[in-house]
Amino acid sequence: MIMDDKSGKQAIEYGIVAIDLMASMSGLDFVRAIFTRRLPEPPIMQTVEPFDCTVEPGAVVIHSVPGLRHYNPIGSVHGGYAAILLDSAMGLAVQSTLPAGTGYTTLEFKISFVRGISETSGVIRTKGHVLNVGRRVATAEARITDAKDRLLAHATTTCLVFEFPKESAKGRR
Repeated sequence: MIMDDKSGKQAIEYGIVAIDLMASMSGLDFVRAIFTRRLPEPPIMQTVEPFDCTVEPGAVVIHSVPGLRHYNPIGSVHGGYAAILLDSAMGLAVQSTLPAGTGYTTLEFKISFVRGISETSGVIRTKGHVLNVGRRVATAEARITDAKDRLLAHATTTCLVFEFPKESAKGRR
């Protein structure tokens, strides 16, 4: 465990998890290990710095606080901020349903922006949940709401479900 010298809290480590390790864990165990910081957070999350993330089979909640660093040239939070949160919540919700040796990738997703997000929005909540997981395709949806439970954005996704490659004769993947 890495501690932050200034706050005394556990520091967030960002990095990539080796495919062999990821493939050896159920999707639920993998996501839980990231959220409890036993595995590194994906580097993309540095841009949104989520906190208080939770996972149950088929459902993920990510809390984040939009700030000035997320603004676009026209004076509001960039849509990419919401896209990162929505895509992550939906994808990790799908991941949480998969058995060891199985992964996913996003094939497509659609976002609808309902209300503007700003640095005065406070803590926002992104909740993703699975609609269906089949042998090869999974679908999920997610919603971002503010502290007053007002809808800010929502999305749907289709993901490709696949088995990780088995070790080759040379011992590589």
